[in-house]
Amino acid sequence: MGEDAKMLAGKLVIKQINAEDCLPVRQQVLWPDKPLSALILPDDESGLHLGCLDNGLVVSAGSLFIDGASARLRKFATLPEYQGRGIGTAMLKKMTQLLKQKEVTEFWFDARETARYFYEKSGFAVSGDVFYKSGIRYLKMAKQLESI
Repeated sequence: MGEDAKMLAGKLVIKQINAEDCLPVRQQVLWPDKPLSALILPDDESGLHLGCLDNGLVVSAGSLFIDGASARLRKFATLPEYQGRGIGTAMLKKMTQLLKQKEVTEFWFDARETARYFYEKSGFAVSGDVFYKSGIRYLKMAKQLESI
């Protein structure tokens, strides 16, 4: 059994969730000073939302938006008390598997610069220069996916 499988054995499960289920994690981790209504993305209804649940509680969430052969990850976050357990890595692996099944070949997102090394460990590379959103430093990160 792989390390991610061991981490998820038992009560933690990754599955598709509704956009609304992502909002509390988005708020607590990414923008605690903003109301939930400010964290709804205009295209949330067309997204594919995944969450890691611990006994029904969403502890990690991310939203995928597919446009042809390209997919963008937005608002990916894991609650602080669940970080460092491999949940984010397991979520990225699950997302990558799903995207390959949908014949997506480019997986990209805007990452906070502070998360750069986390994403690099999962095979993503920086593409472009640092830019700012709401005073926070970001980098575009991407990786090419192989067909299954």
